[in-house]
Amino acid sequence: MRRRTRSLIGTVTMLAFVIVYAPLAMALADSRISQTPAPVQAVLYAILGIAWIIPLMPLIRWMQRPDPDA
Repeated sequence: MRRRTRSLIGTVTMLAFVIVYAPLAMALADSRISQTPAPVQAVLYAILGIAWIIPLMPLIRWMQRPDPDA
């Protein structure tokens, strides 16, 4: 598969993931995190803000592989 095709598939997959992840993270933040002290909230919001990257790292690595014929 060419890199350009992988980039298209990966981009669509990432958008779909973020469309699902964002409302779930917002619901969690609204229901649970808002009841914690402010310093804990800051840490938890930071974790939620970057947590979406961890499951997408293999996809990003796959997208960035060079073409097999190159």
